[in-house]
Amino acid sequence: MTQPLSLGQLSVWHDIRELPPARRHEPNNVALWALSPDTHPDATRRAVAALAARHPSLRTRYDLDNPDAPRQLTPDADFLDELPTIETANTADPHAPLTGPAEPSEPTGLPGPAESPESIARDLAAEPFDLGRQHGWRARLLTRAGVPSHLLFVKHHIAADAWAQETLHREFRQELLAPGRLGPPAAGPAELAAAQYTPAGLRRQRAALAHWARTLERAPAAALPRPAEASGTVVQATLHSVAARAAARALAERAQVSVAGVVLAAYVRAVARRVETGSLLVQLMSANRFVGRWKDVVTSMNQWVPALVDRADGEFPTLAKSAHWSSLAAVRHGMHDVTEVAALKAGAPDAPEPACAFNYVAVPDQPPAAAPAVAPNAEHADERGGFTVTWEEPFTTIGPRCYARVLETGHELSVRLTAKDVGRDQCAALLGDLHDGLLNAARRL
Repeated sequence: MTQPLSLGQLSVWHDIRELPPARRHEPNNVALWALSPDTHPDATRRAVAALAARHPSLRTRYDLDNPDAPRQLTPDADFLDELPTIETANTADPHAPLTGPAEPSEPTGLPGPAESPESIARDLAAEPFDLGRQHGWRARLLTRAGVPSHLLFVKHHIAADAWAQETLHREFRQELLAPGRLGPPAAGPAELAAAQYTPAGLRRQRAALAHWARTLERAPAAALPRPAEASGTVVQATLHSVAARAAARALAERAQVSVAGVVLAAYVRAVARRVETGSLLVQLMSANRFVGRWKDVVTSMNQWVPALVDRADGEFPTLAKSAHWSSLAAVRHGMHDVTEVAALKAGAPDAPEPACAFNYVAVPDQPPAAAPAVAPNAEHADERGGFTVTWEEPFTTIGPRCYARVLETGHELSVRLTAKDVGRDQCAALLGDLHDGLLNAARRL
């Protein structure tokens, strides 16, 4: 028996369905979850099995024979609950807490006893999933000198987004501490899809499509310059700044808007200056977890939604309010059918493309997100003006042309910018302008 994909699953499928074989690993993410040295392997195995039994997404395969009408199969009742063990290299700190989403690098070869957990994680993440035959996740128990050190968890984005991954992490910890107390089986993507195609759900879809139509009709055509020498290239850099976090929080408090809205405002201003426009069409990542029943469902619910941010050339507090309220209006329409959006754009060939994309990462019931478990391979870091820029080899190039992914930890703000046909100089300048915009605006408070 098959059922339609949920709207979030469908968005993932549209992003990946035409990937060539050499890029089919790109929707994967990996996390390393630190284990206490007294954790018994059998307890770890039972906790992983409990997660799979509780969440249908971890037992779901897909019928993708018709790429224009993908379906999800009824979740398997049983699954292979083996948890292979890999012995890793010794390090000075074998139980350092490594949590949070990771962006792995290219594979370095088959795991061996001398490899680090990070290297093994990158290799395992670089193995694509066959979604018709395999469940969209895999796990390994990592040991050092025979002692458990980490659970390595790799998942395909169609199985779980960042929020869902942290839900699984939290429940894994709970199951280790109190086995058998996770509660009854949770709702899954099939139940979510059924709700999205009820009469009420279809009304929300029509409202979302109308939001797309109105936004595209009002938006000016604007695009970042495409230097000839950058044609066909993808660059990725991450800005790290303690001062930017403090500035963004101070600005948000003064303007009575979210920190995400403040950082978006600084990003919009940096981009708008290069395209000479006072209004900017931006793609925002909506988590779509605003209803209690679906808040912690394990699946992918993220979808891109357009927002038109006005007054990019005005005073920063005014721009921050515009970014904040435009974002709220957009995410109200975050759940939409991407096939209908594609048809809308095809019927309006002159409709503008978003100039940039923005995602302020949030995870459930957690303090500010921790640093990535497995950092991308970094070429080098540039120290400049109170912040650091690290240049990286992107693991994936799926997604918008100029995509800023923002993460706030307990002490710093990081902004990872992945840019296509933009070039290294322009990428660095955008990050620098974003940083300076936050600090300069905070100084004027």
